[in-house]
Amino acid sequence: MGKRVDAAAVLEAERDGATVKGRRGAGKAGDGAERHETIYRQIREAIVEHRLKPGARLREDALAEVFGVSRTGIRKILQRLALEYLVTLTPRRGASVSRPSIEEARDVFAARQLVECQLMPWAARRLKPADAKTLRELATSERQALRAGEQSRAIQLSAQFHQRLARLAGNTPLAEFVERLCSRSSLILAVYGSPGHLGCESHDHDELVTLLESGKEERAVAFMQRHLKAIEASLSIEESPDETPDLHAIFG
Repeated sequence: MGKRVDAAAVLEAERDGATVKGRRGAGKAGDGAERHETIYRQIREAIVEHRLKPGARLREDALAEVFGVSRTGIRKILQRLALEYLVTLTPRRGASVSRPSIEEARDVFAARQLVECQLMPWAARRLKPADAKTLRELATSERQALRAGEQSRAIQLSAQFHQRLARLAGNTPLAEFVERLCSRSSLILAVYGSPGHLGCESHDHDELVTLLESGKEERAVAFMQRHLKAIEASLSIEESPDETPDLHAIFG
């Protein structure tokens, strides 16, 4: 006769084996879609906030060590950032934070002129009191950041203002395009902007909200045109050397 099999013992052994196999096959503990999304946002914010400066090398092995994920995961994140023009991938050199040229800066602001100005009439028609309140709060926080010398935070808040305004217009594809343009503009401002201001008057955003609340669509369009041109006109180019950032200090 064959040996009697204890079904409970078999199931227990299978569970134990699966646990061990899972531990061995998990790779880096942090790998996973949710974790990768978090890392992507952290690196993206560090670039936009200028904690990772243009030209800074982004070594896959160093980032994998800092975040506790695989190099494959980091590579995918860097490729995603490259699609947004925030990271440049160079054969044999690897990844680095993009250093926008003045030509790119002009192209980005020209694109913003074409899109954001055309969204103003839609935004004016859809603006609700709660939306205006949120926009004014962002504008206030931006001014406070500038007064406190927090240039990177002010740049981020300005981008958030424009992104939220674009979303209010109700056209999702165009709003997503504006979001990408604002990310690139934030990097451009961090590199070429003047410390202490963003190339526009501190009350510009408040005045734009007032025009939208009043339903003055044509004046809002013209105001947005002047606003974006003022920001572009304030840019100045200064070359800076490439650097190897202290990733542990930035993301620690």
